[in-house]
Amino acid sequence: MQPASDDIVLVRGGGDIATGVVWRLHHAGFRVVVAELPRPLTIRRTVAVSSAVASGHIGIEGLTARRCDDESSVRSCWDLGEIPVLVAPTLGDVPLSQPISKIVDCRLAKQPLDSSINDADIVIGLGPGFAVGSHCHAVVETMRGHRLGRALFSGMAEPNTASPGEIEGKSAERVVRAPLAGRIEWFSQIGDWVDEGTVLGEVITEIAIPVYAPFTGMVRGLIAPGSPVSQGLKIADIDPRHDPEACSQISDKALAVGGGVVEALNRLSVR
Repeated sequence: MQPASDDIVLVRGGGDIATGVVWRLHHAGFRVVVAELPRPLTIRRTVAVSSAVASGHIGIEGLTARRCDDESSVRSCWDLGEIPVLVAPTLGDVPLSQPISKIVDCRLAKQPLDSSINDADIVIGLGPGFAVGSHCHAVVETMRGHRLGRALFSGMAEPNTASPGEIEGKSAERVVRAPLAGRIEWFSQIGDWVDEGTVLGEVITEIAIPVYAPFTGMVRGLIAPGSPVSQGLKIADIDPRHDPEACSQISDKALAVGGGVVEALNRLSVR
């Protein structure tokens, strides 16, 4: 089934998993628009369309995402084969006159936010927190394992484990969290190879509190420098593998989830 040329899908959230969804939808022929926060909390910024909010545009594996502020610029983006990214925290902030019939909630909050099954003709949620029939028409599994990327048309995804998938024996420690609330500044960059105990940056309040690398590895993600952070917020991602391409390529997980979204949209569209 080929989508209509004016088939618009609103993707809420533009992080690295959402970017896998956007990439799959774009190449499947859907007309995609992304809604993000004014200050995205994305960690893997080099492979996230949300980075266009601050930088104006970003290229990821042949895909160009560009910040747009009104309907005219959105449509110009589509004409160029690009992905428009809007600052639109709520559905009411989306500056499109044409009704949105398809919504994919990629914000990965792992708890219900403001999504409802009544928001559009087709609503799809990613991962934990969404219940089919209440929040959405389908859920796509985001937990690594043999169910990753499956489109579910009843029930819910696997519950949140609060721990990322294991890579070379590293799991929860791969995620670096803010030691306290403040403003983050970095000394390292995405792609750097760092030793255990390296000072990656610091959280600044009345004093500066250093943020350390938990083990030797590659800096795969850093929240945008200057971002205000709350205590415990995820602010960095360290990968024990030395694989620089991981900083510039959409992940296998993101693409698997994106495939599940394309499947769900196609199946729901013919019901």
